Amino acid sequence: MGDLTEDPARRPASRILRVTGPLVEAEYTGGVAMYDLVSVGPAGLPGEVVAISGDVITIQAYEYTGGLAPGHPALPQGRPLSVRLGAGLLGGVFDGLLRPLSTAGDWLLPGTHRRTAGVGAASFSPTVARGERVVEGQALGELGGAGPVRPKVLVPPGCGGEVEEIAGAGEYAGDAVVAVVGGTRVTAGALWPVRRPRPARERVDSRAALNTGQRVIDLLFPVARGSTVAVPGGFGTGKTMLLQQIAKWCDADVIVYVGCGERGNEMADVISDLSELRDPRTGGRLADRTVVIANTSNMPMMAREASVYTGMTVAEYFRDMGLDVVVIADSTSRWAEALREFASRTGALPAEEGYPAGLASAVAAFYERAAAVTTLGGAPGSVTVIGAVSPPGGDMTEPVTAHTERFVRCVWSLDRDLAYARHYPAVSWAGSFSRDVPVLAAGHRTAGDPAWAGRRDRVGAVLAEAGRLADLVDLIGIAALPPRERVSVLAGRLVREGVLQQSALSERDAYCGPEKTAALADAVLAVADRCRALVDAGVPASTVEETDFGPMLRAREDTGPHDAAGVAQRREAMLARLGAIRP
Repeated sequence: MGDLTEDPARRPASRILRVTGPLVEAEYTGGVAMYDLVSVGPAGLPGEVVAISGDVITIQAYEYTGGLAPGHPALPQGRPLSVRLGAGLLGGVFDGLLRPLSTAGDWLLPGTHRRTAGVGAASFSPTVARGERVVEGQALGELGGAGPVRPKVLVPPGCGGEVEEIAGAGEYAGDAVVAVVGGTRVTAGALWPVRRPRPARERVDSRAALNTGQRVIDLLFPVARGSTVAVPGGFGTGKTMLLQQIAKWCDADVIVYVGCGERGNEMADVISDLSELRDPRTGGRLADRTVVIANTSNMPMMAREASVYTGMTVAEYFRDMGLDVVVIADSTSRWAEALREFASRTGALPAEEGYPAGLASAVAAFYERAAAVTTLGGAPGSVTVIGAVSPPGGDMTEPVTAHTERFVRCVWSLDRDLAYARHYPAVSWAGSFSRDVPVLAAGHRTAGDPAWAGRRDRVGAVLAEAGRLADLVDLIGIAALPPRERVSVLAGRLVREGVLQQSALSERDAYCGPEKTAALADAVLAVADRCRALVDAGVPASTVEETDFGPMLRAREDTGPHDAAGVAQRREAMLARLGAIRP
């Protein structure tokens, strides 16, 4: 069942009536339901039933339909679009239907019969014995793999009872039966419909932050495990670079990277970087705990629509093993464009800017599958979703961006002016927000960092004050401002250049641990306070501004990713230098 191109069951075949791009209409002959998989044409192209009206079914084809014609067969498969989840996912690169691209050759040819993931043989090691009683979601055994994460064979949802049969250690195919629980046969790979969320015992509120290693995010706009993030930004603002950095450095157990409609060379760079980068947590390859789903701009458009659900299903599979998973979707705008393209071909009444009226519901349903949960087996797990949004012309009021910001917990808005000023990451501190701050502040207090919320508030206040004065400085010049306001402008520059700016190409600065982030913020705030005290004591503001703050600004690159002590030494040296200034 995991092979989308296997010989179909003997069901009433129908006849194609009309073909227009990815839309295929066929006769309704019974034996088919909404969202069922259908093989269309002589090549058996995969498609999905998206509408049934009278005696006509509408099929959304996931391959190029050139050559299809009225009269060709359309054969229902009797099941929804599903993928087999098992060994072989981690470290692999797949298309939107979870078919390995390593077997595709140089070009993706329509109708090429490629088996889905999770079907190949893998080693199985049982963790329960015959006669034991198990519950749904409990692990029956582990599947072998080269990476640090070993997939587990779980008791399927709705199943439980006595283990009547359990296979011994050995090599088994993904569709091989490895256990019988309460009369239910359990295979090594779990077949699951991509549009149906995998169940959990309950959703829980997470107080643990997802550490991304990017200071502007972890300090100002943090995200909780199991939360949702949108990253809107126009062309050239660094969305893909930021998402790649998060994929490389965040402290999740598994990364699912969905390249949805982006350029092929960017996707190739992602795959190349992941395969070469050393995992700081395990010392192995980072790719060994990453699943890449690539549906680039030159691949079938409607497979983009399925790819985000496929990626989410893979993430929920690993979540159910008690792992923390991050789904990175780059970009959801291309996914929405595929929805618009298909809706226009069906003749649906367009809504704003031609998008279908159900766009808001589709966006909400996608992000709703993110959660921190207690799994059916009783373990904690989470799926965090980070979705890039590419508004045309940088218009943040366009429908995809506007709807996405309604449903996500955090927004990391990328600013064109910051990007063009070579400030990376170009996350706008004026246009971004995080609704997870209150719950994460409580988590930091519990973890022994009660100053976290106050530190964040002070940094935000410094940036807000500097931003308020920026236009005034451009108008009348810095020298016309009162001394304390000149220090506020200086403090804003120190925060921007000494804390928020970060080099993705530096071995020491590409990743920053939470302790070093806190040390840098505390150091800059302490220096700003000392500068303010000096001007209050009568020291000319120009004297303070002429001080060499270079050692403080270079602390982020001169110290290691976790070297808070080194930052503290540079802070004390800077304060001593300022202390030598006299009125």
